[in-house]
Amino acid sequence: MKILIIQQRYGIGDMVIFLPYIHAISKKFKIPVTILAKKSSKAHDIFKYDNHVEDIIILDEDKDGVRGVFKLSKVLKEKNFDKVFIFNSSLRYNLVAKFSGIKKIFQYPLFRSKDNIVLSAKIFTENIIGNVVSTEPNLKINKIKDDFDRTFKHICLGISASGPTKRWAIKNYIELCNKLSKNKKCKFYLAGSNSDISLINEFKNSDIGKNSKSFETLSISETLPLIKNCDCYVGSDTGFAHLAVALGVKSITLFMDSPVLAYGKYSSRMIPIEPEGEKNSTTHNTFGKDKISIEEVLSTVNKVLD
Repeated sequence: MKILIIQQRYGIGDMVIFLPYIHAISKKFKIPVTILAKKSSKAHDIFKYDNHVEDIIILDEDKDGVRGVFKLSKVLKEKNFDKVFIFNSSLRYNLVAKFSGIKKIFQYPLFRSKDNIVLSAKIFTENIIGNVVSTEPNLKINKIKDDFDRTFKHICLGISASGPTKRWAIKNYIELCNKLSKNKKCKFYLAGSNSDISLINEFKNSDIGKNSKSFETLSISETLPLIKNCDCYVGSDTGFAHLAVALGVKSITLFMDSPVLAYGKYSSRMIPIEPEGEKNSTTHNTFGKDKISIEEVLSTVNKVLD
């Protein structure tokens, strides 16, 4: 038997949220699965050491959209899948599955416009396997050597973001880290890419910069052991926050302009902080990046580290 799972959302965090359901389907049928995913989800990095996943098919531009239906169908047909699980309501993927000759097609109800990413996936998977599925993700990585100096607190800082409205100011991180370092020996890991280089350099050139290491030259798979060994994550609702959660690390996640009920409540390791005046209500267009105080974040970090 060969099983395909289609999870076409763009983000790393999205892929992390689907981990429990991918694992549950693999366990139910007692075989590793193949995943169809976009390159931006970093599925190859996320599933590099996961024995529930045997292959990743990248949904690149020539196979995406209406024009890509027949190209994608041809690729999938050559794989001879017996079952497909489609984690969306798209008619296009339903047609692709049929054109590919896949006999058993499981999918969300067609044409549904909006859904809660976690609840929809949970209900869909539980109906298939007949058991309750925990929403807690667990990310498998290669055995790592913990050579971190444990006289320090190691803190991953999620300074990156998918847009300016979701990014806490770098000066806030610098002030936060200065205050943390007054009472604790700390090392900081700057979770960002080459596109964040100006922010990374501003942090490194600050008073606290000598105690930092950045991720800008590392692949996602290379950052995972570093995140795993951290005592906590602090930063934006970005892929690194969700990777931290999946690696068993407490993630103090600043929800400034993204839906907290969808992305901030699925794991006991996720500790959301919302803008002043918001309570389980932050969503797109909240624009609250200037309404999260350094003191609130500092207090929360200290509680986690103590």
